[in-house]
Amino acid sequence: MTRKPVSTGLPSPKQILEFIEKSGQPAGKREIARAFGLQGNEKIALKALLKDMADEGLIDSAPGRAFHKAGGIPRVTVLRIVAVEEQAVAVPDNWQGEGPPPKLRVIEKGRRSALALNDRILARTEERGQGHVAHLMKKLQRSADLILGVVHEDEAGAKWLKPVDKRERRQLPLSDLGDAEVGDLVLAEPSGRPPRVSAKIDAVLGDPFAPRSFSLIAIHKHGLPHEFAAEVIEEAREVSTTPLGSDREDLRHLPIVAIDPADARDHDDAIWASAREDGGWDAIVAIADVSFYVRPGSALDREARRRGNSVYFPDRVVPMLPHELSSDICSLKEGADRAALACHLHVGPDGALKAHRFTRAVIRVAANIAYEDAQRAIDGEGGVEPELLATALKPLWDCWKALYAARQKREPLELDLPERQVVLDEKGRIMSVAPRERLDAHKLVEDYMIAANVAAAKALEAKKAPVMYRVHETPGREKLTALKDYLATFGMEFALGQVIKPATFNRIIAKVGEGDSLPEITEQILRTQTQARYSPDPLGHFGLALPSYAHFTSPIRRYADLLVHRALVSHYKLGDGGLPPEDAIRFTEIGELISMLERRAMEAERETIDRYVAAYLSDHVGQLLDCRISGVQPFGFFATVEGLGGDGLIPAADLGQEYFRYDEASRQLIGDETGETYRVGQRLQLRLAEANPASGALRFELPEGSYGRGPTDRRDRVHKPVMGRRGRPANIRHQGRKKR
Repeated sequence: MTRKPVSTGLPSPKQILEFIEKSGQPAGKREIARAFGLQGNEKIALKALLKDMADEGLIDSAPGRAFHKAGGIPRVTVLRIVAVEEQAVAVPDNWQGEGPPPKLRVIEKGRRSALALNDRILARTEERGQGHVAHLMKKLQRSADLILGVVHEDEAGAKWLKPVDKRERRQLPLSDLGDAEVGDLVLAEPSGRPPRVSAKIDAVLGDPFAPRSFSLIAIHKHGLPHEFAAEVIEEAREVSTTPLGSDREDLRHLPIVAIDPADARDHDDAIWASAREDGGWDAIVAIADVSFYVRPGSALDREARRRGNSVYFPDRVVPMLPHELSSDICSLKEGADRAALACHLHVGPDGALKAHRFTRAVIRVAANIAYEDAQRAIDGEGGVEPELLATALKPLWDCWKALYAARQKREPLELDLPERQVVLDEKGRIMSVAPRERLDAHKLVEDYMIAANVAAAKALEAKKAPVMYRVHETPGREKLTALKDYLATFGMEFALGQVIKPATFNRIIAKVGEGDSLPEITEQILRTQTQARYSPDPLGHFGLALPSYAHFTSPIRRYADLLVHRALVSHYKLGDGGLPPEDAIRFTEIGELISMLERRAMEAERETIDRYVAAYLSDHVGQLLDCRISGVQPFGFFATVEGLGGDGLIPAADLGQEYFRYDEASRQLIGDETGETYRVGQRLQLRLAEANPASGALRFELPEGSYGRGPTDRRDRVHKPVMGRRGRPANIRHQGRKKR
């Protein structure tokens, strides 16, 4: 019979650390209590001691509630293979410690290594000498290797996996169907080597064409974290009850309002303005004080950084923070007292920012107003109470007119890029897909947010504090040269020696006017721009024509904004929850991470909209649709449905018998015999041949008896593709490329 250890009282932090380091198994609260023979109230005291040690940064918790030394490696953890030479070498799959992740030699019990680069394993770690080794417990499936697809059955009864990614053209035979049925959306694990690759069902996700499935496809395809660990949710519940304190500026007497989309899931900003005697205005942009609740190094903070941002789909949101924060205590709801970081602005009569200051405040939003209702009220069509119109909306509009005038004087880049809005019914079925209307109310909120973002950047610069800038750099010479060559095909000159400003591109758009070439030239100007990103380097925001710009206004849904809040809290001594020095020195690395996560979110959102568009158009297969060519390649052209979006391909082989040359400079396909031209921006009618909601792919055909509409005419011919060897289209020639 094993004797229980005799209690010697509550162990010291040093004794607990020694036990955790020497334990041959994961050491949770239960194992620590058993090792020191703790009973009854001693266990309660141990729980409090472990929490204090975690708060002091002495220990971290691993999955399964086991503890390990802070900055160290859990006893049992997931590792990723980074080298497979004489012996496999791994690093922690989700390293949260300081410095680069430690490397561990993997011990595989003497057998020949079956591990490959980037394999993920579950391993028991052991400290040896100055480092660690890992004892392989189990090789884990790599989610990045899983293929998302739909189960199909061929005429012979064989089951195949058809990937939903429209860039993936191969279909894989299914070696193991599991519980899946034909038509199911599944995750499958590929196996074997080309050309004999098959797939095995890993998980059944359901009907790919059911309402709310399209966002689920994006979540799995892009590996978006969409479930919060129990630890994170528990922490969110705890911090959401934190008292606001009595040291906040009380702004509850002001008629401050939150103007958002009618279907907004959260409300993280509210605005107020009042006229000054000098002809200017006092304005406040109040932002949810997320830094008060989400402290550096907490489970909430680690999860928020891992996600980087919220991801918004038509049917759901994958939030950066749990519901208890994002849509409850940090959401600025009408009539509720809320913690806010307030940006006080002095706006001059000309719309220039004369002064700014930041305070921690408590606010009580007078009303949550939809954009459309705010616009109707200003237009005299009702929508809000008369008192609210007089005290809140009219002063906001008066101040905005000055801000807008200053914006126009600054001449930021003005590209008309309509946003697609998918409207669903209560069951998630598609009611409509259309461009979202752009109102003055949208511009008003946008300009107040821009003013606050500028103020935040300048305030931190004044303190020589670290800033996570929103950087948008001037286009590079290579892209400008491509634009010059492109505009030359329209007879337009573009001087490379000039100082490039946003107004440079605005003048090009104004010169084109409302002609047929406007969409394609606008598209090319957009392609010329660099991609915005996050960085601690003060490189300015070219598109907004601003030398200093940071994201401050959405810490509920963007980690970059949370960092800016923390920097303001630290350097203006606004209380707890400031920026730790170790985060400040890692701004470059963190900026690269959250920029990458933002691009992932944008791609997931765009693909999901494409799937909804394809589902909406699936009832229109066989019909003629008004389209615009959105891209031209040597193998054919892509077209998008006017007003809806979603790209579909027409292969060059389907354009008729004549040869088509691809001109790189003008991005056109040109028929050798007739001069028939297909170019970016060209409008034409196309027949919808296929709409695949699972992949978001569309396929078009030319109308029967027609080969499209060129710039000036329309011709009828018999349509027979000329095929080359091995069945490849032979009706393409290239222009503008030299053999090297």
